[in-house]
Amino acid sequence: MERSVDGANLRRALGPLDGALITIGAVLGTAIFLTPADIAKALPHPDLILLAWVAGGLLTLAGALTYAEMGTMFPRAGGMYHFLKEAYGPLAGFLFGWASFFVIMSGGIAALAAGFGEYLGAFLPFFSPKNVLFSVAAGGLRWNLTGGGVAGVLAIAFLTGVNFAGVREGAWIQNLVTIVKLGALAALAGVGLFVKAPAHPDFTAPLPAAVLAPFGVAMISVLWAYDGWYCFALSAGEARDPGRTIPRGLIAGTVALIVIYGVINLVYLRALPIADLAQSPRAGEAAAQALFGPAAAKLTSAAILVSIFGCLSANVLTCSRIYQPMAEDGLFFQGLARVHPRSRVPSASLAAQGAWASILVVSGTFEQLYTYVIFVEVLFFTATGAAIYVLRRTHAATPRPYRAWGYPWVPALFVLCSLVLTANTLFERPTESLIGLGLLALGLPAYASWRRRSALARGVRLSS
Repeated sequence: MERSVDGANLRRALGPLDGALITIGAVLGTAIFLTPADIAKALPHPDLILLAWVAGGLLTLAGALTYAEMGTMFPRAGGMYHFLKEAYGPLAGFLFGWASFFVIMSGGIAALAAGFGEYLGAFLPFFSPKNVLFSVAAGGLRWNLTGGGVAGVLAIAFLTGVNFAGVREGAWIQNLVTIVKLGALAALAGVGLFVKAPAHPDFTAPLPAAVLAPFGVAMISVLWAYDGWYCFALSAGEARDPGRTIPRGLIAGTVALIVIYGVINLVYLRALPIADLAQSPRAGEAAAQALFGPAAAKLTSAAILVSIFGCLSANVLTCSRIYQPMAEDGLFFQGLARVHPRSRVPSASLAAQGAWASILVVSGTFEQLYTYVIFVEVLFFTATGAAIYVLRRTHAATPRPYRAWGYPWVPALFVLCSLVLTANTLFERPTESLIGLGLLALGLPAYASWRRRSALARGVRLSS
């Protein structure tokens, strides 16, 4: 069996540009086209809308600066699994990987694949979610296999196959799609900033009396739009010169996202009055139609389709890196430790991730499952951010080619805001949060079983 506890047996093929494009690609999906309506409802003022996007970006940048230090300390496949394990012990790392495989990361891949099917169906009706191909009813329940589900599974299968060929091949597809969607956004921004504006945002208008509470509500949507910024850290084991590549990739990608989101939202504000923006669930298409006419809305749908595919590609590439080191540590299915002897990718983890995400797509359960683990996800963000303080004390001698800029204040800002988001999620969704903790607790007996088997296996080897 190929082993790569330190990442040395994975192919180190990713440079800083790859890291930046993976960071951008993992984030830029549908959110920038869909969430502006929710933000405009909460904050009906152009200054506050732009401020929310910049504030969310700066908070994300604080996270990137924090994670980058830990990535250079432990440049291994799996990223946060290692950060949590080294800071708090193997149980913390295991629970992150457990939740990631069964719901958080695989559920995110399933959601992107379903979204890809929905937008592809607008161009190819066979793949529409409304096209029911097969239906089964039992016990008062009905399961439908739709064209959208088939499209999602095919997208996952294709990208999984590409990544089987090697990390360079997977990154090449990812980079190409990201460049295409950046080109589409640049075209929208470049033209949208200079054509005659249908709307005239008043940046001098007085601010609403109550700002703090609605700003917090809007930040939830903004931070969801930035979700995925940490994905490059998961592929740290395949980064060339990790001490330079990891921080440059994470930081450059995050800064680029702040600029992209700020400019695109300025275009939206020039295209639609805030009241109309708040009533436009597909803000990107509505803005394109207002600026360029009805035909542009179809082109925007195509751009969204490419964005979803690129985001899906980045997640398939990076998230599969979590489970292989878990299996090597004896804390997951043993077969997932396998690294392909030629392409040097975690082939078994890729296959298992693709299979499980495909099941979630066609079952239609991923949306409900994902609502249960939002609290757990932000809890892991908080714990991972705080891990930098633990590691500074317990791993003081570990080389750090990069040290977090602004330590201890910048990581503290990230941890504090993550704590606020954690508390807000628990307050707003107490039932779902408790169910999510219950799903996480199901990992405890599995951890005990794998831990016991691993100890027994080590005992056999030591005695032989």
